[in-house]
Amino acid sequence: MVQVELSISAKKLKNVAGAFKGTSDPFAVVTQIATNPDSKPRVLGKTEVVKNSLNPQWAKVFVFEYQLGSPMKIAVNIFDEVRKSENKTMGSVVFDVDDLMGSRGGTKSKKIRNNGGVVTGVIRKSEGQGVLRFQMSGVDLKNTEGFLRKSDPFFELIRRDDAAGGATFNTVFRSEVVKNSLSPDWKVASVELSQLCGGNLDLPFLVKIYDYESSGKHILMGMFETTVNAMAGALADSKIPLKVKGADTGTAILHKAELFMPDEAQESSAPADVSQQMANMSVNPTPQSSSKPTFVDYISGGCKLEVTVAIDFTGSNGDPRQPGTLHYLHQDGQLNDYEKAISAIVGILQRYDDDKMFPVLGFGAKYDGVVRHAFQCGSAQEVHGVDGVLSAYREVFKSGLIMSRPTVFNEVIQYASDRAEQSLNSAMQAGRQAYSILLLITDGCVSDITATAACLQQVSDRPMSVVIVGVGNADFSGMTFLDDSNKGGTRDVAQFVPFNEYSSSPNALSSVTLHEIPRQLVDFFQGRGIQPLSPQEVDKNSLEEDEEEPEIDLSLNLDEEEIVVARGGVDYSHWGLLETPTQRIGFKAVEFDQWKI
Repeated sequence: MVQVELSISAKKLKNVAGAFKGTSDPFAVVTQIATNPDSKPRVLGKTEVVKNSLNPQWAKVFVFEYQLGSPMKIAVNIFDEVRKSENKTMGSVVFDVDDLMGSRGGTKSKKIRNNGGVVTGVIRKSEGQGVLRFQMSGVDLKNTEGFLRKSDPFFELIRRDDAAGGATFNTVFRSEVVKNSLSPDWKVASVELSQLCGGNLDLPFLVKIYDYESSGKHILMGMFETTVNAMAGALADSKIPLKVKGADTGTAILHKAELFMPDEAQESSAPADVSQQMANMSVNPTPQSSSKPTFVDYISGGCKLEVTVAIDFTGSNGDPRQPGTLHYLHQDGQLNDYEKAISAIVGILQRYDDDKMFPVLGFGAKYDGVVRHAFQCGSAQEVHGVDGVLSAYREVFKSGLIMSRPTVFNEVIQYASDRAEQSLNSAMQAGRQAYSILLLITDGCVSDITATAACLQQVSDRPMSVVIVGVGNADFSGMTFLDDSNKGGTRDVAQFVPFNEYSSSPNALSSVTLHEIPRQLVDFFQGRGIQPLSPQEVDKNSLEEDEEEPEIDLSLNLDEEEIVVARGGVDYSHWGLLETPTQRIGFKAVEFDQWKI
């Protein structure tokens, strides 16, 4: 598991304030949707309210744990704050975390239904633990309102992030507004270090004080630069001069600043809100040491995941014309176990590959009297997405092959290994990175375990992982041996998963099947001394906007002290049917009399 953080913004929201009532004051509630029956929907938190704006840039970020293969969906519900009345809904969107993580810069935009605007989500690794708690006030601030009026000051903390596209400045905290005052006293502020400085206590950040304007065009009143260590080490009631373009504009008073670091016993606990975290923390100005890069670091730097699919067509699968056999193609569009494995696993991995083009291989069948241990499925060398893989799989049933034996993996492993090395070399020449996964689906144990184990050891230095899914009821004891076949310090690249043990849902299968990929990817790159590339940055204004989707059934109770889910908030995955017309026509057109068994 890796902690990540989600920041959100919106633009072109509908004004729901009503006639002659000005502009809406939007805030957002972020909820983690329950994606399996063993989980419950969980409200991650609420953003601050942005007054009089249909283009809010919320400073609040939301921290949660991410694991490749464990699908996660995040709902963003936007409301207009109405004082002394019920808040008005402004629309909602749902982000798939894998879609976000696999998108360039970890950034994705989604349209709200009925032209309700656009919501943009940005996901990145959450670095650093602990909380900075401080209290600040202003003295003799320069008035920007003119004669007979006083400014309405608030302050922001602004973090600088250096990425591949250059430096960006991101607001990570926004205080309350103090009305009509040139000597404001702001409330005690608590900011997580992961948001403020990524755990680097000497990373400079800006403190900017603004005069609030209802138009959203706030006027800068003064600013200064500091660090977490500088604030935590400052004397009580320290005076800090404020400047705008070199001119003095007043003084900020830092009354106190305390740095709370997590106790060692709490380091592995799940993320909690700031108040819960601080209850488990002790005052300690020593930063935590940084660890080696994570899977998220490589993905954030643009590393793409490529997939090769290999399918077992040996005779032990049974007569595909007979219901109950492993390759039987259901007339009602239900998926057989091979199709289920493809849908669940490729369905996730394709989100981390920008072109989604995959080779599909078969093995264990005869053509022209010769047993082939690696042959192309379908008419194209590469196919697009899950639908393309399923279509290529079905095309094999019209090719006149003879299901045969033995079961040999070596040729498809070697093919995938060569392709993985070529892909990485090409990617690095273009200033990118790539890692490959071979998804191998079989109904039985390999004929020569020793030779297969030796093959896996030979490819252990290649940029790839091998995921073997066993379908059917065969004795797979030899396959579990392959899962532990690394010897003599070679890198572990193989994992075996028996389909029947995790066939309850796509999520159950994908979570266990892809669990080891992040570690294997990091071990490979670190073994070659290849560090993650700088995180990618994108221009939010140039993003393609995903089309509107049906709103998820989610009702929130906003009247409680703590926002809770009143109803809905679940989206369990189930094994689907073949849905597109081309899929159904292709399925019905299979000529089974071409099979020779």
